[in-house]
Amino acid sequence: MAKTSSVEKNNRRKHLSSAHAAKRAALKKVVMNRELPVEDRFEATLKLAQLPRNGAKVRVRLRCELTGRPRGNYRKFQLSRNMLRDLASSGQIPGLTKASW
Repeated sequence: MAKTSSVEKNNRRKHLSSAHAAKRAALKKVVMNRELPVEDRFEATLKLAQLPRNGAKVRVRLRCELTGRPRGNYRKFQLSRNMLRDLASSGQIPGLTKASW
């Protein structure tokens, strides 16, 4: 089980990234546009730097929904490998069975 503080911190990052996504995308579009004057692009870079760092989507960590484990996760199920195996063995994930031969 992960520390509650790290799970909550990640949830705050998710919220911030969704709140600032549109603003961040607009500023990045200005920065990457080579046809605009350098002054405008630099001003957009400064505004982008003033936004909170945790507002970037890159800062969000994929964690297991049940345990909060940060590593060994399957994106499709949003579960860690341990929980996925337990739930698959008990038949709680539809269409997924543990291989045996």
